[in-house]
Amino acid sequence: MIDVLLVEDHADLAETVGEYLEATGYRVDYAADGLIAVHLASQNRYDVIVLDVMLPGMDGISVCRHLREVAGLTLPIIMLTARDQLENKLEGFSVGADDYLVKPFDLPELEARIDALLRRHKGISNRYDVGPLTLDTETLAVTREGQALELPRIGFEILKLLMREHPKVVTRALLEQEVWGDDPPDSDALRSHLYNLRQIVDRPFDLALIETLPGRGYRLRVP
Repeated sequence: MIDVLLVEDHADLAETVGEYLEATGYRVDYAADGLIAVHLASQNRYDVIVLDVMLPGMDGISVCRHLREVAGLTLPIIMLTARDQLENKLEGFSVGADDYLVKPFDLPELEARIDALLRRHKGISNRYDVGPLTLDTETLAVTREGQALELPRIGFEILKLLMREHPKVVTRALLEQEVWGDDPPDSDALRSHLYNLRQIVDRPFDLALIETLPGRGYRLRVP
């Protein structure tokens, strides 16, 4: 389980973001001001901090500086702000922020940025093992129950993401961002690639592993 500290003084936005992240498999703690954020971050272990810049008591820049320079924390920090000027972003980066997202933002984009930061921070494994599936990103070999599977490029990328994020639910937006970047095709294309992937990974076997959760996304279901 990935633990997120969400620091946001706007209650409605915090609730919306928190509910979205929890629905996609994160565990979220919440702080409404900078002092509480510093206390929580110093006392608990988090994988990533989502930090608003404009906070009562102690602003996000000061919080970030304190966590880096005083608390010595190295976990990823993504800052949220209504300011989109370059100098504001540079100020955030100068105190140790890893990424910067300008309000208003789309929730899937926030999730994608969090996932990208976590991958960079923890490093990306060359081999994934999930139940009967194995996938090697160097040799491009994929097996199920020891049987080699031949996957097309996009099918390989989709399966790699599902295995890397297991047991989390992977949203459509994250799948499209990871596979096609900022220029995703229409929804029928993803549906077709998932169908073809199931034909290779699931159909020859007794148990289907690729699961669709309507309105939420996809995941691997491993007994």
